[in-house]
Amino acid sequence: MAEKVKVWFDAEADFLEVRFSGVAGYEKETNHDAVMERVDAQGHVVGFSIMGVSQFRKENPLEADLVSA
Repeated sequence: MAEKVKVWFDAEADFLEVRFSGVAGYEKETNHDAVMERVDAQGHVVGFSIMGVSQFRKENPLEADLVSA
């Protein structure tokens, strides 16, 4: 488990980003169109981002698989 988690929300862009680590990484598709996982060079998940986050309400939660190498 990460000791610190950083969260950014851009209301204008309706975009949420969560990072578990400050290491360099790249975005990778998930099984959900709105979610991208951020992985490091070894393929470990170091964060994720969600586009259109406001569309996911309590009655319509988002589900996506983040897969670590």
